[in-house]
Amino acid sequence: MAALTVESATVRFGDRTVLDEVDLRVEERETVCVLGPSGSGKSTLLRAVAGLREPDSGRVLLDGSDQRGVPVHRRGLGLMFQDHQLFPQRDVGGNVAFGLRMHGVPKRQAAARVAELLEMVGLPGSERRAVASLSGGEQQRVALARALAPQPRLLMLDEPLGQLDRSLRERLALELQQLFAELGTTVLAVTHDQSEAFALADRVLVMREGRIAQSGTPLEVWQRPASAFVARFLGFDNVVRATVVEGVARTPWGRIALPGTPAGEGALLVRPAGVRLSAAGGLACRVRARTFRGDHVALLLAPERGPELQATCALREAPQPGETVRVDLDPAEAVWLGADEGAHADGGSRSDGGARAAGTGRSAP
Repeated sequence: MAALTVESATVRFGDRTVLDEVDLRVEERETVCVLGPSGSGKSTLLRAVAGLREPDSGRVLLDGSDQRGVPVHRRGLGLMFQDHQLFPQRDVGGNVAFGLRMHGVPKRQAAARVAELLEMVGLPGSERRAVASLSGGEQQRVALARALAPQPRLLMLDEPLGQLDRSLRERLALELQQLFAELGTTVLAVTHDQSEAFALADRVLVMREGRIAQSGTPLEVWQRPASAFVARFLGFDNVVRATVVEGVARTPWGRIALPGTPAGEGALLVRPAGVRLSAAGGLACRVRARTFRGDHVALLLAPERGPELQATCALREAPQPGETVRVDLDPAEAVWLGADEGAHADGGSRSDGGARAAGTGRSAP
């Protein structure tokens, strides 16, 4: 039995449908991250599961039990929000012990549980510290310990790392992943940050306009975006209309071999890693800009035909802005996005995925 099952959940705000018949399963010990832009419905989904907003139709089941009419405090959930919502008048230990006190746990047992959790989240012996003395990362750890203290059957995180700087976010995301695996915690999290979702999750759901646009492991979603919307949301801009004839895609940039792809019109993604600098031949491009990314350089290219291209290359190979280069497009880094999705981010979406990787599809996040 799944820890969480959402069946055809629909939420409306007036005439606007915010959740549109969403189905979701979260298995025991699984971490699922719901990813999407602002207004996609991801936070509303979290609120519906938590009992903060009853669905207008559909059901939310926890361990197979229908939760309609069950108040938030009786659902056995752990909640952690972006702003942490710590109690400033309580010290660290008092914050972590709050849920235990509400459940009537004896003081000695609660103190042992608080000490255990603070050790787990990297704040041993901090029970008497004032909340105001904590850094943002430390407050996040205290909020997590408080949410975990009553041993919830489902831990729910709303933009848990959103207020932290990027380096701290990346480090804590890895620590959270390890902690959840160690504790066997079942987690449903929502975020707009793809790197955070990919670091935390066993499975990622991408939402758009109240529906699930794609579901899969982080690797599956990264390698095979289900639509032009998902591809662009993940940061891939090399998306164009194309026509496939006899296993070859005809694009504004030229032809790309896509063996096994059905004939027809649709959208095609070429990952930046697949735009390869060529010594001779290939598509002529002017370098419009270049950005140093640590272990590589990102290039913005203006081709002699077709829309702009993003490319990556090693620092030692990086041309200067204004130079003319030639590029080849690697079929192994091309993804056919399907006939029902345009090349623009505001095109239609579909809920069942269906993208297929062309070539060998060897790239990874």
